[in-house]
Amino acid sequence: MRKMSFFFLSFILYIQGGELEHSGMKFWEGNTFHQTTVDVSKSSEGIIRAKIDGEWQEFKIRRLPEDFIKWDFERRLETLKSIREHKSPPLSGPHNAMVASYGVRRFDTQFKINNAVKGMGFIPKPEKLPEVMELLKSTMDTTLSEKLRILERFYKKPEIFDFTKQVSLELYSTPEFETHTFLNQMANPAVSIVFLDIPCFEIKAIAQLLHPEDERLSDYERDVVEYVNLIHSYFHGKFKKRFIAVIYHIIEVYNNTPGTKQGMGRRVVPEK
Repeated sequence: MRKMSFFFLSFILYIQGGELEHSGMKFWEGNTFHQTTVDVSKSSEGIIRAKIDGEWQEFKIRRLPEDFIKWDFERRLETLKSIREHKSPPLSGPHNAMVASYGVRRFDTQFKINNAVKGMGFIPKPEKLPEVMELLKSTMDTTLSEKLRILERFYKKPEIFDFTKQVSLELYSTPEFETHTFLNQMANPAVSIVFLDIPCFEIKAIAQLLHPEDERLSDYERDVVEYVNLIHSYFHGKFKKRFIAVIYHIIEVYNNTPGTKQGMGRRVVPEK
């Protein structure tokens, strides 16, 4: 009976005009939203609170391990070199992250779990953000070759980045169309992020979503939204809109490299 009800609901929603890409949860206030399942008020103390499985929990924010940072930066520099040589960049590596989430059922599925590939990257430390954003803005219209040189310079100066975070964009979610990743992260912000490569790393994180038009964002959160959109446009070209930014606060890191004593799913952050 429940199976029949699911497909009957799906059919009704379909004929009403593409209402399948939503859930029973209402997150939007007009054309914007404010995530209520993440509390960063203690982030200066290295603590983040999140509502996971309906219960508020406290987590210690961690730093990415040196092995991850070394692998990530080396792969990014290799990718920029490939582009400079007019070669197709690899699909594996630190940019294309597989983000697994769970929380709510979208109307087009019987499952709450979801997995999607997201473009992932680093963000500069708060005190470095204005300087980096000004450089990106002032060189937005320069040649590809010069942009590659600037990006290469970034990845040769790891000290400018905040290694307690990864950042991304939620490109497709709007009040009219909500991705399952968006719905899950809004309702239940615990995620697992896996990178396809050797070595292979997994990050368990708290996802904080920031809408560009949310008037309740802090000055730092506004800078994050601006930076993530800028770096995206810097490489892919200008866009007419600013997209939702996502901060993935690092909680745990695992080495999933097969066939190694240090890997095969062993936790490396925090150390045992």
